[in-house]
Amino acid sequence: MKLPFTREPMKKEIENLKISHAEANCVESISDRLLSSLQHVPSHQPIVVVCVGTDRSTGDSLGPLVGTQLQKKKIDDLHLYGTLENPVHAMNLSETLTMIQQHFNNPYIIAVDACLGQLTSVGCIQIGQGPVKPGAGVNKELPPVGDMHVTGIVNVGGFMEYFVLQNTRLSLVMNMAEVISRSFYSALTNRRRFTPTSLVQNE
Repeated sequence: MKLPFTREPMKKEIENLKISHAEANCVESISDRLLSSLQHVPSHQPIVVVCVGTDRSTGDSLGPLVGTQLQKKKIDDLHLYGTLENPVHAMNLSETLTMIQQHFNNPYIIAVDACLGQLTSVGCIQIGQGPVKPGAGVNKELPPVGDMHVTGIVNVGGFMEYFVLQNTRLSLVMNMAEVISRSFYSALTNRRRFTPTSLVQNE
């Protein structure tokens, strides 16, 4: 028997997504997954994208490549850190995160980073709630980043990760960066069609 004055069960947590960048519907799937999370971010809460990585390593350049492509798209209301010209990497990550917290009131941070994985997962893009831990694949102690994360599996992990990142194919990384940036553009522009009021009414 249902007790009086009980609340409805909480909405099921949004599931993680893992999809190959070569899938025909990849941009749409990633965009939809991003939008599902962003619709629950209040319109007054600033969205900050932190693209982690360095242009000095092919595999680790995914983040800066995404940042540079997003910068060119000139998306309204998007605050962006990490481009090829001004990368966010191991040496300045902590400083950048501190600056973001000082500059913005309760920012919603989305981290973008490269990672290593199994051979069958190379070329896949992953989206999930919670932070990413940059540098974990190359044994660097760096602070976690993000309320949610987008990562691209650029090569195989498990052995000599630093050299694996250095010898990753640039064409793969550039193609993945293109998919991620297009997905962000689609999600952020579509988000403008929704308001917190309409979302509550539609749930």
